[in-house]
Amino acid sequence: MPQDPAERRAVVTGPPRRTRTGSRGRPAYAPGHYRPRTEIDEQTTLGHTYVRSLMRSQLRAGLAGFAVLVLLVGPLPLLFAALPGARRLQWALLGFGLYAPLVLLARWYVRRAERNERDFVRLVEDR
Repeated sequence: MPQDPAERRAVVTGPPRRTRTGSRGRPAYAPGHYRPRTEIDEQTTLGHTYVRSLMRSQLRAGLAGFAVLVLLVGPLPLLFAALPGARRLQWALLGFGLYAPLVLLARWYVRRAERNERDFVRLVEDR
């Protein structure tokens, strides 16, 4: 029997619906609701946006740390050129005076990067 074009079956596609059960047998989240981790795993546009936001925040922290480093170390050659006879001052600045600010800058950067990652994990884990 020939099919009439008006009676032809339509194929409806959509994202797969996964259900997980929580502690009491209820779904952990609504069947149509996708968690950010799922978005990232399936490499959707939203998941890409989540990862890109983490990368941007890490880049901002890195550029801020680099800017402080340039402002800290950059003027030293000008200072040394302005004071040619102060060899001991140069060695004291390079040998001792620079380490404390560099350690503090490194510590700030690591704490900032860890905080960015912790915030990202909280976002992805829905906590």
